[in-house]
Parts: sequence; C-alpha cells; structure tokens
Amino acid sequence: MSPDQLEIKCAMQIQKTINEVFEAIVNPEKMANYFIATSTGRMEEGTNIIWKFPEFDFECPVKVEKIENNKYVSFYWENSGIDLLVEITLSEKENNSTLVTITEKSMENTEAGLKWLSGNSFGWSNFLSCLKAYLEYGINLRKGAFDFMKK
Repeated sequence: MSPDQLEIKCAMQIQKTINEVFEAIVNPEKMANYFIATSTGRMEEGTNIIWKFPEFDFECPVKVEKIENNKYVSFYWENSGIDLLVEITLSEKENNSTLVTITEKSMENTEAGLKWLSGNSFGWSNFLSCLKAYLEYGINLRKGAFDFMKK
C-alpha cells in the first residue's frame, strides 16, 4: 500500500470452529442475526447478491469474487462510484477458535477517502464484534443499535 492509497485492516479471534465462523459469514440466514436484514442469496463464488440492512433504506449490491471453503471470502461492493474489494481470511487457532481478518481496499488518501477509512474501519470492527457476540453467546448486538441513523 502506498501513502496515496488507504486500506482498512482489522481482526478478531472468535471462540468457535472455523466451519461455524465460515457458515455465519456466507449463510444469509445466519448473517441476519448480526449484520444484514436480508440477502438475495448465499455468498457463492461468482454470484451477485443484494444485501439490505435493518437500519438503512437502500440495497447494497455485492459481487462475490472468490470463496475458499473455511478459509477465504472476497467480494466487491461500491462506495462513491468505486468498487472496493473486501477480503475475509479465516485462520484456525488454539482451542477450536478462529481468527477472522478483514481487509477492504482501497481509496485515495483524500478527504473522501479518510471519511471512508473512518466509517468502514468502525463498520468492520462492529461486524467482528457482532459476529463474536452472535456465535459465542447468541446475542444480536446490532438489533436497535443504529436505529438513530434511520431516515
């Protein structure tokens, strides 16, 4: 990454098996318990799906790029007319836990890019926290958390 380009990277360890974590990421029925409201389909390599979020009145097109079972998920989504690549990597850790690492790239190092960096860094950290709460404790942390943002 050059100083002219911004990239998001965050990670969190989840105390569940790699298969449980992978399924929670690609299966829209599970994702609806911590991230999205609905999806037009499961994340499968080469598919285009639409996500809807409970807090926002818009559709989010997602172009699924690559899926490696229990290891890797990548997709593109758009921000300000730019397709951004999101990569989610899963690594097995001790005690049947899984390290989830997310990168999103890239935006130019401008005011718009810095706004994206701030907002989406928060967003992916929130995603990981919500995923952990759902898988480890069966809690939907997102429910009602962003109602103040509804238009």
